[in-house]
Amino acid sequence: MADNKKETERAELHRTIWGIANDLRGSVDGWDFKQYVLGMLFYRYISENLDRYISKGEIAAGNKDFSYAKLDDKDALTAKDDIVKEKGFFILPSQLFGNVLEKANKDKTDLNEKLEKIFKEIEGSATGTESEDDFKGLFDDIDVNSNKLGATVTKRNEMLVKLMNGIASMNLGNNDYSDNTIDAFGDAYEYLMGMYASNAGKSGGEYYTPQEVSELLTKITLVGKKTINKVYDPACGSGSLLLNFAKILGADNVRLGFYGQEINITTYNLCRINMFLHDVSYDKFNIKLGDTLIDPKHWDDEPFEAIVSNPPYSIKWEGDDNPILINDQRFSPAGVLAPKGKADLAFIMHSLSWLATNGTAAIVCFPGIMYRGGAEQKIRKYLIDNNYIDCIIQLPDNLFFGTSIATCIMVLKKGKAENKTLFIDASKECVKVTNSNKLTEQNIDNILKVFTERKEKIDYVSRLVDNSEIAENEYNLSVSSYVEAEDTREVIDIKVLNKQIDEIVAKENSLRAEIDKIIREIEG
Repeated sequence: MADNKKETERAELHRTIWGIANDLRGSVDGWDFKQYVLGMLFYRYISENLDRYISKGEIAAGNKDFSYAKLDDKDALTAKDDIVKEKGFFILPSQLFGNVLEKANKDKTDLNEKLEKIFKEIEGSATGTESEDDFKGLFDDIDVNSNKLGATVTKRNEMLVKLMNGIASMNLGNNDYSDNTIDAFGDAYEYLMGMYASNAGKSGGEYYTPQEVSELLTKITLVGKKTINKVYDPACGSGSLLLNFAKILGADNVRLGFYGQEINITTYNLCRINMFLHDVSYDKFNIKLGDTLIDPKHWDDEPFEAIVSNPPYSIKWEGDDNPILINDQRFSPAGVLAPKGKADLAFIMHSLSWLATNGTAAIVCFPGIMYRGGAEQKIRKYLIDNNYIDCIIQLPDNLFFGTSIATCIMVLKKGKAENKTLFIDASKECVKVTNSNKLTEQNIDNILKVFTERKEKIDYVSRLVDNSEIAENEYNLSVSSYVEAEDTREVIDIKVLNKQIDEIVAKENSLRAEIDKIIREIEG
């Protein structure tokens, strides 16, 4: 029954979101407009989160009729410092999402100005406190004066009211969400990201890893563990990979929190918003903006017990053009840098460097890095000769938005007990959904079973290979080089085939004789 209720709630929420998106997109590109939808969803979330937190505390203290949303702004200000210390931010009662929308539905003439002021004051409430970095610039992508919302101020305000009413119509449970069986805000975020990514082609896929792939990566790093110290993603995008640890273990079982770095400022903002929407408090995450390969921000936080990532495929980086990089302790052990036009293995080396001795890293890779020569072959040699690669998993094709290429997962460990590498062909572990492939729970379980059992050989599925054999094979790490693909072609019985041919020839001769007879009769 609980599962049915959960799916019913989720389906209802998704229908509402789909309707809002269709109503609001109009001439605005969907992937661009999602920033407004997600930003306004975040504004509603922190408003209701703060209202619920303060009101619950007052009611528990005996003030049974208390409502923060109805409190006078002057009275609310007396508790501002304590609230910021606890929640990381502050919103005046008059500036709460619900109160602003109620007034806007009566008079929307200056809604854009009000929202701009409110967003600045929410961010400003954290200035000078421990949560400053977590709130700074969070609303930058919600430009309430943008022409994308309308050509005139009136049209923009009409669109903003429409947007707020749409967000308000989402059924996210009662006031304290106690009757809601799904992570409503988080689920709404993920559905929007997936919907926009699937409609945006490659530009969307750059920021979004399908949820089932995220789950597989997370479970690979958690084999045998119920709690984890810290989790890290060097190219964290919107944070979906990191947050899977909270879903699977519970946020409290990620003891020291969630760490990530993102180079794109819009996606960096989305990642921080995503943390809040999944109820991860500001003191439990540390997300930084910048280029991880050139300017990593978490030197004081490494090593990490779990690292998961889907870094951008074959992007350009400074490489040999930067003479300092070859001496960087992350890259120098291999004696060579990843090619300037293909940074994939730079992310691998970075992750390995920051991996704890008892940790596991699971990283989505472009297949080319598994067999290409040159610098990439030398880096693979370093990884194999030092026994750092635990497993290579070939995934099905057409799993990711924006590319039909069959990607791989590279699993790294520093404390392996055997000098062998496991190769898994999981290319058939999927189901067809419209034009894409998808991993089901059963597919994920099947892959994890092969990964954990680590058998010497399973025909057409996996093989545990001595690293010396990989060396003899010029450090080629393509799964197809070690796991034989099953021949699914139909077996032909030569005797049966010859008999069928004889029958066809006999029939042909008979028909030819009949035709000749008819022709003679006509001519005679």
